[in-house]
Amino acid sequence: MIRQFELVERVKAYDKFADEDAINKAYVFALKAHGNQKRASGDAYFSHPLEVAGILTEYKLDSKTIITALLHDTIEDTEVTTEEVRELFGEEVAQLVDGVTKLARIELQSEQSDQAENFRKLVLAMSEDIRVLLVKLADRLHNMRTLNYIKRPEKRRATALETMEIYAPLAERIGMQEMKNELEDLAFAELNPEARNSILARIKFLREEGKDNVSSIVDKLKALLAEHGVPTEIFGREKTPYSIWRKMQKKNISFEQVADIIAFRVLVDSVEECYKALGVFHRAYHVVPGRFRDYLSTPKANGYQCIHTGVIGPDRQRIEIQIRTRDMNQIAELGVAAHWQYKQHIDDKTSGRDYRWMRELLDILEHAASPDDFLENTKLEMFPDQVFCFTPTGDVIALPAGATPVDFAYAVHSEIGDTCVGAKVNGRSVPLRSELANGDQVEIITSKAQTPSPVWENFVATGKARARIRRFVRQREREEYKTLGKAILERVFRDEQYDFTDKALKEALPIFTMASVDDLFAEVGSGQITGRQVIEAVYPGTKKDKRKNGKVIEFARSFGRRKTKAEPAKPGIPIKGMIPGMALHFAACCTPLPGDRIVGIVSKGRGVNVHAIDCEELEEFSDTPERWIDLAWDESAVDDTHTARIDVTVTNEPGSLGELSTLIARNEGNISNLKVTGRTADFFDLRIDVQVRDVRQLTNIIAALRASAVINSVERARG
Repeated sequence: MIRQFELVERVKAYDKFADEDAINKAYVFALKAHGNQKRASGDAYFSHPLEVAGILTEYKLDSKTIITALLHDTIEDTEVTTEEVRELFGEEVAQLVDGVTKLARIELQSEQSDQAENFRKLVLAMSEDIRVLLVKLADRLHNMRTLNYIKRPEKRRATALETMEIYAPLAERIGMQEMKNELEDLAFAELNPEARNSILARIKFLREEGKDNVSSIVDKLKALLAEHGVPTEIFGREKTPYSIWRKMQKKNISFEQVADIIAFRVLVDSVEECYKALGVFHRAYHVVPGRFRDYLSTPKANGYQCIHTGVIGPDRQRIEIQIRTRDMNQIAELGVAAHWQYKQHIDDKTSGRDYRWMRELLDILEHAASPDDFLENTKLEMFPDQVFCFTPTGDVIALPAGATPVDFAYAVHSEIGDTCVGAKVNGRSVPLRSELANGDQVEIITSKAQTPSPVWENFVATGKARARIRRFVRQREREEYKTLGKAILERVFRDEQYDFTDKALKEALPIFTMASVDDLFAEVGSGQITGRQVIEAVYPGTKKDKRKNGKVIEFARSFGRRKTKAEPAKPGIPIKGMIPGMALHFAACCTPLPGDRIVGIVSKGRGVNVHAIDCEELEEFSDTPERWIDLAWDESAVDDTHTARIDVTVTNEPGSLGELSTLIARNEGNISNLKVTGRTADFFDLRIDVQVRDVRQLTNIIAALRASAVINSVERARG
């Protein structure tokens, strides 16, 4: 355990103006507060905050951060209050300790939903002061170093998984590479010890086989640069077992095929010397294709700058070389922590909002529906692998690997993403789902009439894009649910011969714990509450109608029958602008088309499923008439295309399939899917999805197919 004077000396070694008295006071205060508390290892509990403070001194953090580390568990685990900390150590330290304490309280629950809420709180806390994250990372690092003392395997695994998925990526995001590597490796040791031990054994074998090889390569690289007048410092560093394992998994290669187990780091004095050294290496050795990365001209989001290149180097060995200045090396190792070495005594709140990636996380937080949604989208945002693309004006946009033009549009501005209708990559129009590559120039085409498409969620790679799309879908879905729920309740009230008024509905709000009538409409429309439940809440004792006997088809026809002039038509709910994931869905069992008589079934959590009136699936709902909704096609919907399904048997001879597709095309149909469901020596059975406007067009297509000599039979598919 670090002694008191050792901790003070560590801080004074890099900050001669450090508040020595405050550090000593915090040391003694925390030691007394924790008293005889013990950790799972049996050590005094105070050893933990002391080690956390020691870790932060390695990153040369300011006095207030060191004091926060010493005190970070006092409010949570002892009788100390925030007011006491504020009185003894000032407002700034009190706020930092309070931020870390709030996270610890939530972490105690540690289930999946609580983990998501914990991470949401962490983002909010570190957005106010990034030092909350630094203390939290050091706290997690020491806990991971002592993870083996926790007896429950499931607890150890959950902690390791959380470290791998959240804390290691966060350390990478703020550029603290060494901490990120250690967190990943400690988590890897718990999650996959067999793989880690295997890799360590192979590294040990290679080290013993060629123990002087690294120093030999270093000497030859130094001599080469010295010949060309480039003063340098070079050293070789082994990759961690986890980084080797990740590369093996990502590229699907064996350990022997991993060429850069040891990376050679070249430190020079200036950017000019970086490029000069690169030229020397590329002239002297063969370059490995695809291994060159220039992070000097396009730094990573965390500020990392370096040139990476792969060459067939000395002794014809394939090696990786990293070239950077000494200042860049310090930032690469310390990340955000290097910030304090330049401004130890400048009055600056060190807000996390100064970092673009943090602003993007806050944007996701604003648009996420729940902590779980936020956690999922944020994991996307923290992917380490990046591509760098350019706007038409030359601005660089960093995106995760696999990003699309939609991700690019949202990265430029949320409004551009919302109104994106197309994209040009390197001057050529491409589909919005196209993956972007390093160096692509992307031009986004927008339209004020455009809104986010729910389909985009299937291919976007950034959390910001996904959060914005989901928010729009939720808003549209809620509006659809409100309209539908109101129509349902109007019909139920009318059937029971009650007046449909806001006053009556407001009486039901306390019963269902709703804040407004609109909320009630939305819940009814989504199927969470039935119209029958609402009317029974408003008018207790209302008896249910006696259900009529008979087949469900007869019941369905009573909904879809044509009205006479003497009988006023009940208003049908229009079906238009169908958007996947909204309140109305076409049933796949019967694929209804304009021209079919239709009925709707309210399904819990999905809104209304639209069925053709003669669909056999309706039999399942014969005992729940309150779930049936009278639907009608809106005239504007006829101009849209809809999916119809047909079963076709064609003769097995050359040209049959071509004639089938030609006949469908001549009748303005479009094949969207085709599946072979059976085959014999003479015939093929096909199930085909065709895009048509209405039943009449489908009837024309079926008639044209039946007239062909190569078509044995064709029927509209059901089920």
